[in-house]
Amino acid sequence: MTRALFIVDVQNDFTEGGALGVDGGDAVAAGISDHLVAHAGEYALIVASRDWHDPDGDNGGHFALGDARPDFVDTWPVHCVAGTEGAAYDPALRTDAVTHHVKKGQGVPAYSLFEGTTDAGEKVGDLLTAHGVTGVDVTGIATDYCVRASALDAIAHGLHVRIFTDLVAGVAPASSEAALAELAHAGAELTEVSA
Repeated sequence: MTRALFIVDVQNDFTEGGALGVDGGDAVAAGISDHLVAHAGEYALIVASRDWHDPDGDNGGHFALGDARPDFVDTWPVHCVAGTEGAAYDPALRTDAVTHHVKKGQGVPAYSLFEGTTDAGEKVGDLLTAHGVTGVDVTGIATDYCVRASALDAIAHGLHVRIFTDLVAGVAPASSEAALAELAHAGAELTEVSA
């Protein structure tokens, strides 16, 4: 099986201290780096995504601006604005082995890594097909949002999906557990990288 590794949105705004920081985000970044040191050579592609939102406007209703209160479902506080420190990768994440960097959002709401493109305009689905990828390991943030969306799209793309449950972190325990259960029901394999 030709495998790819997805590293979903391991960015400063999603790790501790960020605009939408989740508990365990820094540990996920460090854990993914350790995994890359030991296993990067096993992957045909290593794709890392970043939310990369426009600095002006509400990004298609994604940002709650002014007096609007975010509902944390469809609207969010301002986060991961293009070119800011918040949009940068968490410093604990090693990116030297990443083969493709993908930016998503850019004026519209986007949760799945498949919605992003490389700076050269390449789409993730096309890259996977071109490299003969049949399976993908999914890591990153947040379990209950962008990890979930990316993994569901990978399943829909016909890939065998493994979620490394010790290399993901979610916004809330209940919604993260529900997301993992949904992914398992959809056909994803839940495992631990340390297993």
